[in-house]
Amino acid sequence: MNQADYPITTMCRLLGVSTSGYYAWVVRRPSTRDEANARLLETITGIHQQSRRTYGAPRITAELREDGLLVGKNRVARLMKVAGIEGVSRRRKTRTTVRGQDSRPAPDLVERNFSVSYPNHL
Repeated sequence: MNQADYPITTMCRLLGVSTSGYYAWVVRRPSTRDEANARLLETITGIHQQSRRTYGAPRITAELREDGLLVGKNRVARLMKVAGIEGVSRRRKTRTTVRGQDSRPAPDLVERNFSVSYPNHL
C-alpha cells in the first residue's frame, strides 16, 4: 500500500515488526479459518441478495442451518458487519421530543411547593 512512498524497512521499524516477519506474512497463505470465512461470506451474500437485501443475521443463520451448515449467529453477524451487509428493520425509529429554541417553559403551577396536608389537595 505505502510501499511506493516509504521503504519497507522503515515501515517495519516504525511498526515494531521484523522485516523477515513482514516478508513471511506476504507469501503466507490465508489460514483455513480465513478461507472458510470467505466461502461463508459468499454464501451469506447470496442469501442476502435472494432476500432482496432484507434478511439480517438471525434469518441468514436460519437459512444456513436449513442448508446443513452449522454456523453461529454471532459469526454470521460479524462477517456481515465486516462486509457492510445489513438487514432491513421495519420498526419505527424512536424519536424523542426536542424542545424548540424559542418555546417558553411550562408554567410552574405548584410553585415548587410539594408538601401537602392531605391527598388531592395543594
